[in-house]
Formats: sequence, C-alpha cells, structure tokens
Amino acid sequence: MAAPDDAHWRTAGDRIQTLLDASSAAGPVTRERAELLVGEVTDLYGAALQRIMRLLAGHPELTEQLTDDDLIASLLLVHGLHPHDARRRIEDALDKVRPYLGSHGGDVAVVSVADGPGGAAVRLQFAGSCKSCPSSAVTLELTVEDAIRAAAPEVSTIEVVAAEPKTGVIPVDSLLSRVHRDGRAGSVWHPAPELADLKHAEVGGFRLAGETLLACRLGENVFVYRDRCGRCADSLAGAALHRRIGSADPVLRCPRCHAHFDVVHAGICVDDNATAAEHLEPVPVLVRDGVLSVAMEVTPTAAGVP
Repeated sequence: MAAPDDAHWRTAGDRIQTLLDASSAAGPVTRERAELLVGEVTDLYGAALQRIMRLLAGHPELTEQLTDDDLIASLLLVHGLHPHDARRRIEDALDKVRPYLGSHGGDVAVVSVADGPGGAAVRLQFAGSCKSCPSSAVTLELTVEDAIRAAAPEVSTIEVVAAEPKTGVIPVDSLLSRVHRDGRAGSVWHPAPELADLKHAEVGGFRLAGETLLACRLGENVFVYRDRCGRCADSLAGAALHRRIGSADPVLRCPRCHAHFDVVHAGICVDDNATAAEHLEPVPVLVRDGVLSVAMEVTPTAAGVP
C-alpha cells in the first residue's frame, strides 16, 4: 500500500535543489557548505541502506517487499543498491502499465537491454494496434517512457523496433515515430489524488494545469480525457456511462449530440456513422510513486512571448 505522504516525498528532490539554489545568495562558500551537508546526509542513509540490504540477503521475500515500494526502490537506485538488474526492473515496470497499454489496443515487449558508453540502451517492440487515432500515441509514448526511466534511470536511449504491420490498422510503433517527428514540446506530470475518490462507473470533471478534464473509473482503472466531444466539440459536462446492447465495454454518451465513445479503447466513437476524426482526446494517467498523476502536454510559446 502506498503511504499517504508519497506525493510529498516524490517532490523532495526538487525542494532540496531549491534550497541549495537559495543558499547561493549568501555566497559561494555558503553554497559549498550546503552541498557538503546534503552529501553527508545522503551518504549516511546510503550506508544504512547498504547494511539493511546486506542483512536481508538471505530473505528474498523481504527484499521483494522493499523493491516493490517506489520510494525505497528509488533510494536504492540512487546508491546503486537495487538487487535487480536493469532488464528485470524494466520488465516489472512495464507489467504495471501493461493494462493501460491494453486499453489503447497495444502491448510492448523488451527486445534487448545493452550497456553503452552513455548509459543503457533499450530496444522495444510494440504489438497490436492503436484503436483510435494518432493522438493516443502520445499516451503510449509517455506511459512507456515514464515507466522505464523511473525504474531504470541509467537508461539513456529507448528505441522502438518496427513490428510487422497488420492490414487495415495503424501500427503503434509507426504512431510513436510520428510523435517524434512532430517535435512535441513534451509533457509534465501533475499529481491528481482526487481521482482516487471516483467510484466504479462514475464520471467526473476536474481542473488541472488550467484545463478542464473528464475522468471515469471502471473497476481499478481510471481513464482521463479532455473535456471536448469528438463530434460536436462541445463540453462533456453531464456525460454518463452507458452499456450498449451486445457490448461488454461501457460507452460515454455526449449529453448534447448523443454521440457514443468507447472510454476503454482510447475514446473512439462507436456510432455506425462515425468517422476516424470523431474521437475523444485521451490524456495519460498513471500511478506514479503511489499517487494517481496526469500528464499534461506543455504548450510551446511564441518567441518573445511569456
């Protein structure tokens, strides 16, 4: 179980860096002493962690409990004490996000993990197909890359190996390549602990990073979309989940134009007369360090405009 203060400790590194930067105002000597202090504290708990891992060498079940805790695992990685190699950590991380990838009609396999002069190089292969539009490729890319880099910070490059395409579908790997070519500005993850309060089959709107989003929960899975109908482009405020005859997956019905969207499979419109352009815009949502977080794309600003 995640500790209630995981969100606080997840940002501890940023707060420490802010304090170090602030110490520079008192001069280089003060900054140097502050860095030495942080280094001494880090070395102290690092030595304690090393002794703990040595004592647990004959107790693999306890070691697994430690490595399953995101906060403890991150500290073990900092000090080079994590008992699992990079490939094992990457495989475990992808297992955690695989259900989310499945909701977008895809899966991922690790082809190879190789050491290089600048760090580890990972080669991946995607299976299946994206069941909506290129916009959901952003979700896949962020999900996989974030999981890998959190579990294996020594990874310097992630390469997607092309899979054999299937007739009539858009391969996931080609969509990811399209994302890279578009040169997107990137995304920032924002904690959204309020999403944990959603009940099964409940739909709710919330504001995050200045944008209105729509979230719904189905069992243990939470899906987030931008508050914009893929058909009438109006707000989805008041939308609810419905079950269509002959389908096990619930759909979200726009309260204004009554279009139906599959929230489990990347928000595609499932109406008979739907076009490929009529879809919801999925937003990545993952449990990061025990806290539900949403990735919001950074909007690039024009030169000279703040």
